[in-house]
Amino acid sequence: MGAALYPSNPVLIVDDEEQFLLSVELTLSANGINNLQTISDSRKVMQLLSEKEFSLVMLDINMPNITGLELLPKIVEKHPEIPVIIITAINDVDNAVFCIKEGAFNYILKPVDNTRLVTTIRSGLNLRDVTSENVRLKKYLLKDELEYPETFSHIITQSPAMRAIFKYIEAIARTQLPVLITGETGAGKELIAKAIHDISKRTGKLVPVNVAGVDDTLFSDTLFGHKKGAFTSAEKERQGLIEQAEKGSLFLDEIGDLSIESQVKLLRLLQDGKYFPLGSDMAKLSDARIICATHRDIETMKDNNSFRKDLYYRLQAHHIHIPPLRERKKDLPLLIDHFLEKAAAQLNKNKPTAPKELKTLLSNYSFPGNIRELEGIIFDAVSVYKSGILSLDSIKEKVFGKLTSTENGVSSSSNSEELGISFADHLPTLKESEDLLIKEALKRADGNQTIAAQLLGISRRALNNRIQRKNSEE
Repeated sequence: MGAALYPSNPVLIVDDEEQFLLSVELTLSANGINNLQTISDSRKVMQLLSEKEFSLVMLDINMPNITGLELLPKIVEKHPEIPVIIITAINDVDNAVFCIKEGAFNYILKPVDNTRLVTTIRSGLNLRDVTSENVRLKKYLLKDELEYPETFSHIITQSPAMRAIFKYIEAIARTQLPVLITGETGAGKELIAKAIHDISKRTGKLVPVNVAGVDDTLFSDTLFGHKKGAFTSAEKERQGLIEQAEKGSLFLDEIGDLSIESQVKLLRLLQDGKYFPLGSDMAKLSDARIICATHRDIETMKDNNSFRKDLYYRLQAHHIHIPPLRERKKDLPLLIDHFLEKAAAQLNKNKPTAPKELKTLLSNYSFPGNIRELEGIIFDAVSVYKSGILSLDSIKEKVFGKLTSTENGVSSSSNSEELGISFADHLPTLKESEDLLIKEALKRADGNQTIAAQLLGISRRALNNRIQRKNSEE
């Protein structure tokens, strides 16, 4: 199986020295930049650029017929989106200043240091990716329709915030840069990773791996594989997941739990596109797209040095934050219906009729486990369902917790210190506070006194008595 072409559009190398063209081609190909086109006749450059799309141009200054200094402003004018790297054997400060002023991305001297050559080309390609992404973002954000709506059909939502994420995914999916997905547990990070991979049109697989709690040796062995004899039990060579993701995407879940040692290895992979299997001193090239996800606050982690800053900024090239379910309450009716149907199918039952109070009840819950928790709640309720309307008993128990009956009503086990209530300058009386609480509870419960009483931690009868007393006083 041949290596995938990178970048997707070729790098054009212009130089009148055939030996130099061959040397650069070999160096870049050995470092994973293998989609290359060389040309020694500078008179053909502009025609070639008008006929074909290129990712980057590497341009020699001193050439017969048309020099690089003459070509540079023409390329920048006609194709401003293409980064141009100037290369020359003459160490002339004036030429360097002129080239940068004319729009060159960088300037390299011959004889070329291979490491600097590869690093400069990769930086230019990253710039092209970011520039192209900005153009695509403008296009996607200005139009209302999605280009690949079928890709997102398995993500149940009508949230404008989620639709904006879908548009962003369509804009960045085909770049080579890594993607960082953040969001709370159960918010759907793996679904977003799958959407990115599907739209990328990469021919390889999406290979997921959860790196939480994995030590550095296991991380290296799992991702990079090992040679026979690399350690005591290594009886044969083992292919790592990065190799299985060839021409595809590698999804690293819970990246915030990765050890510092493993973070260094991941950074090298992202920077150089190379890795070393355990027990090998021969580097292998990787063309897999890296997608990472975490529920941790890695921005804070980088500030307290528990997550490497350089890796953080490398991963931030494309960042997607998934809003929690409590910020997407309009999605609840769709999700409830979807999970009722899914649970009924998997449990071989008729789809239950949802009671009208179900949406109101769940709308007053914060869902710390997000969509995954909602799915579990619905499945549990359907598992004990017999016929008719779905019972709310198991759902109420999960949403409100086990309630303890008392002589005067119902008390909850919630800790009042965790509620975070703040008061204005005027401290309300107990009577005013009770009236306000009852009013707010009824509002959140859409007038349903049973649910309002649950929210207040009292019985339905106790709430009704308070409402009647208040009405009689008025």
